Amino acid sequence: MTSQKLDILAFAAHPDDAELACSGTLIKHIKQGFKAGIVDLTQGDLGTRGSVEIRHEEASASSKIIGLSARENLKMPDGFFDQSDENLKKIIYAIRKYQPEVIFANAIEDRHPDHGRGSSIVSRAHFLSGLRMIETTDNGVPQKPWRAKNLYHYIQFRHIKPDFVVDISNEWDQKVESIKAFKSQFFDPESDEPKTLIASEKFLKYIEARALEFGSAIEVEHGEGFTTERPVSVNNVFDLNTN
Repeated sequence: MTSQKLDILAFAAHPDDAELACSGTLIKHIKQGFKAGIVDLTQGDLGTRGSVEIRHEEASASSKIIGLSARENLKMPDGFFDQSDENLKKIIYAIRKYQPEVIFANAIEDRHPDHGRGSSIVSRAHFLSGLRMIETTDNGVPQKPWRAKNLYHYIQFRHIKPDFVVDISNEWDQKVESIKAFKSQFFDPESDEPKTLIASEKFLKYIEARALEFGSAIEVEHGEGFTTERPVSVNNVFDLNTN
């Protein structure tokens, strides 16, 4: 299988992580003509509600709403994945397959421990993917080394001060639609499944409150925040918009 070139590749510890934290940014760039995809590390099989099969169907529905060019699941063990050689090579394989210019990864630390672990393993694989001495193959064909130009971490449940914020005011409604595609996970007054924090009515209010907070920081309605691992380079100070 040949590489399937993407501009942006978002990694997520669980299906719906990317929808909650960076789908507005993905939608915004897709509307501008960029190609984007999501790679979920786990199937979310430890989730209290729904099932792996349901989550797969929901992820597929959400992908269509966002307009993704690709989505796949690496099927690492939910709650127990670590930085083994096997798991790192799965991520390296995906990076080399899609050859993204930009990678999005989970928050550097968060309420759910898988988020911080997902952040760390993707960051490490991002670097290792550029080393030619690490060999991976696709259907027996050696893959070429590839390192994205930039890796950014989206912000999830816990508050982290963003290094930059993307205006998603025009993408907000579509983002919410992509989140609600995960019907088994979020608020449904008719569901008889166990109650959880993310399935409560207030959880989606938290998501909008965070978007409003980040939006207010750049004087727009809704925003998504990201952190960087190194300073961002600019060629011209007039490219920076600090209002």
